[in-house]
Amino acid sequence: MQEHDPSQVQLEMNTATNMMGRIVSFPNADNSAPTLVTFDRLELRDIFNLYGRMVAAGEWKDYALDFSIQKAVFSIYRRASDFALYRIEKDPKLTRKQGAYCVLGSNGQILKRGSELPRVLQVLEKKLTLVSS
Repeated sequence: MQEHDPSQVQLEMNTATNMMGRIVSFPNADNSAPTLVTFDRLELRDIFNLYGRMVAAGEWKDYALDFSIQKAVFSIYRRASDFALYRIEKDPKLTRKQGAYCVLGSNGQILKRGSELPRVLQVLEKKLTLVSS
C-alpha cells in the first residue's frame, strides 16, 4: 500500500489542468477546493420561462451556460453562429453593492442591475404595442 503525503493531496485538490495542458492553481484561505458560482433552481426557472416565451415568439434561438469561480453567465443568441445577444450574469461579490444580477447587451452595456432576478429580467420582456387600424 502506497502512503500519500497529506500536503501533496491538498495541493492536487487545489490545482487543475486547463485546456492548454497547463496546471492552474486555485488559492483558497481554508485550503478547500474552489466552488463554482451557479444559478439555483428558482433562478433557472425564471430565466427559462423568459427564454421559452422569447423562443416561441421567434426572437431567440440558442443559449449557453457558463459557470466559473467568479460568476455564472446565461448567454442568449439570436442564431447559433452569432455572438451573444444578451448575457444574464450572477456575481455574488456584488450582492451588497449593486445587486448580484445583471443583464448585459451584446456590446457589454449594462441594461439592468439589481438584487432581484425577476425585476432584472423585466428589461428583456418584449414590449406590447397597440396597433390601431
